[in-house]
Order: sequence, then C-alpha cells, then structure tokens
Amino acid sequence: MSGYSVREAVEMAVQTEKVGNQFYTEMAGKFKDNADIHELFTKLANREKVHEKTFTELKETLGEEEPENWQEAANYMRAIVESAFFLGKDKATAHMQSMDDYRQAVGFALAFEKETLLYFYGIRDLVKEKEIIDEIINEEQSHIQWLTVFRK
Repeated sequence: MSGYSVREAVEMAVQTEKVGNQFYTEMAGKFKDNADIHELFTKLANREKVHEKTFTELKETLGEEEPENWQEAANYMRAIVESAFFLGKDKATAHMQSMDDYRQAVGFALAFEKETLLYFYGIRDLVKEKEIIDEIINEEQSHIQWLTVFRK
C-alpha cells in the first residue's frame, strides 16, 4: 500500500469522472436517434466534466499530510479501484464498443454510478472538504435516480 496517498485517491476520482464522461459522450453519440436517451447521456457527460474539474481543484488544495487512519482507508479505496468493474474484465472502457442497446447502456451506467458512489463515500471520510464531496455525492445519487427512471 505504500505510495498510495490521499492525493492519489482524489486523482483516481478525477480519472473515474473522465471515464464516466467518455462513456456518456460515446453513448449519447451511439443513441442519438433516441432523443430522450441522447439527452440523458449528454446531460450525464456534462455533469461528469464538472465533477472532474471539482476533484482536480480539490486535489490542488490537499497537503502532503495523510489523514488519520489512512492505511485502513487506503486498503478500502484500493479494493474499490481494483474491483472487476474498474480494472477487471468488466471495466467501463472495455464495454463501450459492444453496447448496442440503450437498456444495456443504462444498466451499465447504473452499475458504474453505484461503484463510483462507493468510492466517493470513501474519499469523503478522508478529506476536510466534506461539503465539496457531499455535493458530488448528491449529484451522483441524482444520476442514479435519472438512470433508474429510464431503465423502467
């Protein structure tokens, strides 16, 4: 676990938002003939871009000192990042090309948002800027609600 800092945990959040933006942008293009789905994925892509910027700004404010109980938190954060969903065979970028049904894309997006939410809860416990993370968590929860509505 050595070398995995809170700054790196926040950088992983930046990367997660980049993957989300890439996924939603690609899905918006792929399903442009379905106005509702196109609009949903475009909206989600735009929000991921905002979150990426927020996490990038947060990373710049972090000092070098690790939070109390960092080692335990680092193990948790690493487990999420190394999960099959993020880095394994089911990772987001590997699935993008093969999705040809918007219901499949919405289901995958829901799973991605839920994994991301778990990760952000972990980050929230580590940083002083909890209100910033709470804002993003609330947004991610709204993404899950939007996607759930479309799945039905």
